[in-house]
Amino acid sequence: MATQINMPKLGLSMKEGTVGKWLKKEGDTIKKGEALLEVMTDKIANKIDAPTDGILLKIVADKKAKLPVGGLLGVMGDAGEDISAVLSTAASSVSAAPAAKAAASQPGVQKTVNAANGAKVKISPSARALAQENGVDYTLIVGTGPEGRIVKEDVEKAIEEMSMGADERPTLEVIPYEGMRQAIGENMANSWTIAPKVTQHVGVDLSALLALRSTINSDVKDADKISVTDMLVKAIAKALELYPRINSTLSGEEIKVLQDVNVGVAIAIPDGLVVPVVRNANKKSLADISKEIKDFAKRARKNKLDPEEMTGGSFTVTNLGGYGSVDYFTPIINQPESAILGVGRTVKTPVVVGDQIVIRPIMGLSLAFDHRVIDGAPAAEFLALVMKLIEQPHKIFI
Repeated sequence: MATQINMPKLGLSMKEGTVGKWLKKEGDTIKKGEALLEVMTDKIANKIDAPTDGILLKIVADKKAKLPVGGLLGVMGDAGEDISAVLSTAASSVSAAPAAKAAASQPGVQKTVNAANGAKVKISPSARALAQENGVDYTLIVGTGPEGRIVKEDVEKAIEEMSMGADERPTLEVIPYEGMRQAIGENMANSWTIAPKVTQHVGVDLSALLALRSTINSDVKDADKISVTDMLVKAIAKALELYPRINSTLSGEEIKVLQDVNVGVAIAIPDGLVVPVVRNANKKSLADISKEIKDFAKRARKNKLDPEEMTGGSFTVTNLGGYGSVDYFTPIINQPESAILGVGRTVKTPVVVGDQIVIRPIMGLSLAFDHRVIDGAPAAEFLALVMKLIEQPHKIFI
């Protein structure tokens, strides 16, 4: 019996998804639970498993196709099974327009297909021959001749512009710009474009926080030990509670100071980066925050996070300190949030305490903020508060 593979609802707010890539091809015999394809939302790429044993009889929605939740992705069944009745619903399910996308990405070509409705493309014989010789789809070229006729010069221009964009240098590996990598790139580019950002950097003495962490971890199992990131998330949550203007977002013509303190934690995974959110972090115990972050990290590596777990953040913490190579950096704001804290490595550094030079573990902090929403002075005040909580960590819990 034929089984439909439909676009799943990966979160409460999800209305549509994009096919990243198929991991199986038509004719493959597949076991229930095997990964079939990758589906992208605006936050994450999820692998979709086979709902049953069978053969992948038909791929209905190709790579980059956008479908509403419930839309038909493909069909599984037995060899030779008639699936025509199932496929009759596919036309209304698939909303992708590969030809239009190709046109939009190809230099010097039209964004709509000239022959979309069966109309004859007007092109001179020499232009047609040149296009065919160079593998150019002339139906996508905007003609500059009489009545929109495509002439030889139009094809020559398209060839020139296409060749300008080609990079023929030898490569060790070609990594497709798709799936999670593409989703991350587009989100980062969007944030960088719309938010006029400023970054403030400071070094903070981590001595007291490390001492408190050592005391907390002295009699707990390794699996339950508190990390520096856990404590930073708790400190940030406390700071946002005390200084709520940073816990805000720009919505149209309004700056909304948010009630819930939801702290996103950037987690690096082999395919990219995800930012799950610790909701109401200011109301949770340090142990609960630690347990939640550990669970996020575990499921992130298995690509099992729910897209809803990566929405609703009001501030993000991204920690590169563990790599031992970064002191300060400019993190990109996770829209629609207004600020993000970048954490660098901790380095033993000579500092002046009183009139004495002493060695202290100094950690780099980088606060990037959206200057449309937050000015430099309040950002500096907030960063000073964060420093105070880190250097006097008992105040996090008061």
